Amino acid sequence: MTDQEAADQQRRLTDLYLAFNQRDIPALLAAMAFDVRWPNGWEGGTVRGHDEVRAYWTRQWAQIEPTVVPTAFRTESDGRIAVTVRQVVRDKAGTTLANRTVTHVYRFVDDLVAEMEILE
Repeated sequence: MTDQEAADQQRRLTDLYLAFNQRDIPALLAAMAFDVRWPNGWEGGTVRGHDEVRAYWTRQWAQIEPTVVPTAFRTESDGRIAVTVRQVVRDKAGTTLANRTVTHVYRFVDDLVAEMEILE
C-alpha cells in the first residue's frame, strides 16, 4: 500500500466516524461493500450486509448514544487499517455507561469497507 492509499483510507475512515456520530446511515452504508461483515459490539456476534448493519444501528441508537472519535491510525502488515478510538457510550438520559479506548481494524476491498473487527 502506498502512502497516498493509506492517507486516502485514513480520510475515508475519519469521514465514517463523523457520519456514525451524526447517525448518517446512508453515508455509512455508501462506504461499505454490499456484503460487509460488521461486529455487533453491543449485542454480540456479527452482522453481514447493509440491511443487517442498518437494523443493528437502528436498534442500538434507539437504546444508547455511542460516540466514537479516532485518535490514531496505523497500517497493519496485511494492509488492514487499525484505528485507535475513544469510545463514549451514554444512555438516553445522558449517563455515561462506558468511556474507553478500543481498536477497530478495517479491511477494504475496492475502496469500500469489507470488514471491521473490534479489539479490546
